[in-house]
Amino acid sequence: MAKWYEIVTGPLEQKKQYRQAKARIEALAEPYAEVATAIHRYLLIQGGVTDGDTTVQMFVDLADLWERAAVDGTPVRDIVGEDPVDFAETFALAYTGKRWIDKERKRLIDAVDRADGDTSGRS
Repeated sequence: MAKWYEIVTGPLEQKKQYRQAKARIEALAEPYAEVATAIHRYLLIQGGVTDGDTTVQMFVDLADLWERAAVDGTPVRDIVGEDPVDFAETFALAYTGKRWIDKERKRLIDAVDRADGDTSGRS
């Protein structure tokens, strides 16, 4: 049963690691928990990585970063800088992998190629 379930939903070990990383973020002292949770949510929506191993590593690293900041007492702005969106997006860019947008980019290119009669198969 587990193998069928994993085919549909992905490896159970990845889910376990993800839940552990999320719990670590939620257990942080304030204001770290609030900011790390907000970045976590933003990365879920904007990050777009579809590779499970890469996604899990990104969230484990996020938990590591904020735990270290909390232990050291590093001010939140010293971590995220003046532009939290830029911080989150730059953080996500460090994790290469297949992204949702890759599929849509290919669809767009293919649609234009078909409309233009280009059958070279470039993508």
